[in-house]
Amino acid sequence: MGLLFVETLPGPKVFKCKCCKVDSASQDEIVSKDFRGRFGRAYLFESVVNVSLGPNEERHLLSGLHTVNDIYCSSCQQILGWRYEKAYDETQKYKEGKYILEKARVMKVGW
Repeated sequence: MGLLFVETLPGPKVFKCKCCKVDSASQDEIVSKDFRGRFGRAYLFESVVNVSLGPNEERHLLSGLHTVNDIYCSSCQQILGWRYEKAYDETQKYKEGKYILEKARVMKVGW
């Protein structure tokens, strides 16, 4: 399989995978804290690290139809949320290329 490359984020306030404690996102990358995921509250991020993408999937979410990819921790393969690939509603286009991390799947460190 080879060695796993894990990126470590700078700064005191970081989100980490709840299962294996690998860095997932920086507080500086938060776009919104007002999102819902499958397991409750979620955050919208501009970028995340140490994740792998699942296949494209069309999903009906609260804000309409989107093409998304589930995102998994690259270390332990725990599902962390999803990436917005495409939004079909013009008012939702700002989400394209951004990531949802579910609060129930990540932990805050340094807060």
